[in-house]
Amino acid sequence: MSRYWLGVVSREHVMRGVSGGFAQVCHGKKAPLSKIKRDDWLIYYSPKHNLGGNQPCRAFTAIGKIKSGEVYQFEMAPTFIPWRLDVDFLSCREVSVSSLMDKLELTSDKRGWGMKLRRGLVELSEHDFHTIAEAMGL
Repeated sequence: MSRYWLGVVSREHVMRGVSGGFAQVCHGKKAPLSKIKRDDWLIYYSPKHNLGGNQPCRAFTAIGKIKSGEVYQFEMAPTFIPWRLDVDFLSCREVSVSSLMDKLELTSDKRGWGMKLRRGLVELSEHDFHTIAEAMGL
C-alpha cells in the first residue's frame, strides 16, 4: 500500500531534483528518506524560492512516484555527499498553499500548521494527497 509524503524544500532545489529525477530532503540526511518506499508518492512544498533567500514561494511545486525506494549517496561537492531517492516526477502546475488551506487536514490548525513542516518530511493523509494532486492537475 502506497504512503504519501510531503517534502519541504526550496523551489530552486526542487527544480534541480525534478530535472535530475531524484529527491533529497533535510539537507541530504538519510534517515528521513529511509521512511519512503517504492511506489510511495512525494509532493514537494516550497516555503521559499531559494535556500537562505527571503522571497516566499509557499506553493506545492512538484509531485512524483518513488521508483525503487533505494536510498543512495551522490557527491555534489567534496564536502557534500547527500542521500537521494530516484523519483518519476509528473508534469504538474504549482499550487499556492493558500488556495487549499480550507481543504487540507494538514492546515486544519491555521496558526500552527507550519510547525509540522519544520521536520522537513511529513506523512500526508490520503485525502490531502489527492486534494493537492488534483489541484496540481493530476
